[in-house]
Amino acid sequence: MEVKKYKKWENLHTTADGKDRGKVSFKKLETLWFNTGTLCNLSCDNCYIESSPTNDRLVYLTLQDIKLYTQEIRDNNWSLKSIGITGGEPFLNPHIIKILRECLSLNIPTLLLTNAHKVIKRWEKDLLALKKEFGDLLRLRVSLDHYTKEAHESERGKDTFRATLKSMKWLYDNDFHISIAGRSLFQEKEEIAREGYQNLLNDNDINLKLSTDSLVIFPEMNATEDIPEITIDCWSILNVSPSDQMCATERMIVKRKNESKPKVLSCTLIAYNKEFELGETLQESFKDIHLNHPYCSKFCVLGGASCSSTN
Repeated sequence: MEVKKYKKWENLHTTADGKDRGKVSFKKLETLWFNTGTLCNLSCDNCYIESSPTNDRLVYLTLQDIKLYTQEIRDNNWSLKSIGITGGEPFLNPHIIKILRECLSLNIPTLLLTNAHKVIKRWEKDLLALKKEFGDLLRLRVSLDHYTKEAHESERGKDTFRATLKSMKWLYDNDFHISIAGRSLFQEKEEIAREGYQNLLNDNDINLKLSTDSLVIFPEMNATEDIPEITIDCWSILNVSPSDQMCATERMIVKRKNESKPKVLSCTLIAYNKEFELGETLQESFKDIHLNHPYCSKFCVLGGASCSSTN
């Protein structure tokens, strides 16, 4: 009997060369992400989930959507380390302040990811009120792809660099807890990149001392790149643990266009693949994840990256 051969990433349990695919067992929910919608005010060439001014495949989450999961956390007395808010651009969501307040009411550090390009000003009064009410629990991570205007704008578009720095300056001057997300788009040593970012902040009177927590540099992702699949042998070969991968302790909530209820996904990066959809409740989602996507390999296992730092 002829054995069926699969393409890379096609089979849930085996790789293209017939080896047992690596998987990650659920350990404990430590970080819950809400994707507030894929609409964005920018259109970046290398966006992980193709957010843009026209991509509404994931629609805006509402406060009632959020409460389905904050209530589940309360009902089960789960102790989370953090909550994450991502997009798209979360500050485009008209419900964002109510969403933030609901998450912060759990007394859990809440990290919002933003491109900070002309989207914060409209919410300044509300953000100051949230900060007064919840203090350091409210945290913002600003996407600044590079410390040079030319490189950043090659990804984000013309005239995005200074506007982003202006928003960062306002956040810093008002004592918000802020950090930076950069990208390893440019072949330079990490210490050079860190020095460049630090000099940029110093030159703009943003006296934030950058550390490995306050500056996170993510690996570049390309779904069409030929990336090796992860087998069960990779854990020992690479000396990495499945329990350290994002999907061991994290989940993401999305609401798809034309669907009435939100869904729980395994992580923040794989937003559209149905095989990574785990149910409608958090409890349903606590199951093993088979690593059958290039992002599982490059970003997490080989890249050693995680979206969940709340610093």
